Amino acid sequence: MTILGHARYCDEILAQTDRLGALVEGADLTRRVPGCPDWNLRELVVHVGGAHRWAGEMVRGRAAEELPEDQVPGIEGPAGEDAAALVGWLTAGAAATVDALREAGPDTEVWTWAWERRTAFWARRMAHETAVHRADAALATGTAYDVAPGLAADTITEWLQIVAFAQAQGDPEAAELRGGGRSLYLHATDVPGAEWLIEFGVDGFTWRHAHEKATVALRGPLTELMLAFNRRQKPDEGGLEVLGDRGLLDFWLERSSFG
Repeated sequence: MTILGHARYCDEILAQTDRLGALVEGADLTRRVPGCPDWNLRELVVHVGGAHRWAGEMVRGRAAEELPEDQVPGIEGPAGEDAAALVGWLTAGAAATVDALREAGPDTEVWTWAWERRTAFWARRMAHETAVHRADAALATGTAYDVAPGLAADTITEWLQIVAFAQAQGDPEAAELRGGGRSLYLHATDVPGAEWLIEFGVDGFTWRHAHEKATVALRGPLTELMLAFNRRQKPDEGGLEVLGDRGLLDFWLERSSFG
């Protein structure tokens, strides 16, 4: 599965935001969010919309360093519990961010917290941020969730890159993802080529797209695989099955849960 293009990520930010807004409009904003138990539905939406505006402001200003949140206009969201006002704020922020990303193109230099200092990073990150938190809203409201295969697969790939980057930077939880001779295999049974092999070495872990036996395998439909890998459901829910050392899978999920 290949990484999607800049234009597709921009389109997905808008599409995922619209679908998130549709879940929230008319919902009880005080409802707790199972995937993010410290938040209610309103706080979830403010987090997503604030992330959009923060990233968009940095792209618009070609930021050379991290922009403090208090310098981002409107990041706190509208006051009160009016769902329509909240959705309007969310969609307006996403549209402004996508405008900035499209105007800049994928290769403009800008600050990011990660391995890539280009606007392409923010387009991809915001697409996945929105898609995963839309799953949170769907689970909170008891609504069915689906996502395009390419986006679901790339969500898994991007998170592997983020965890690898965190390990290289010395994150204490990610640093524990090591230990020679063990491996974790992710296999989407409904999408050809959607497979990932995570191998634990003495100095850390590596990953690649491969179809090989492993210490433990998690297999099933791609959307469910993506949700479990992002800790939005249990690994044995949604038609998924765990084959092999369940403890190793739990070990990965526990220590890759930062962020």
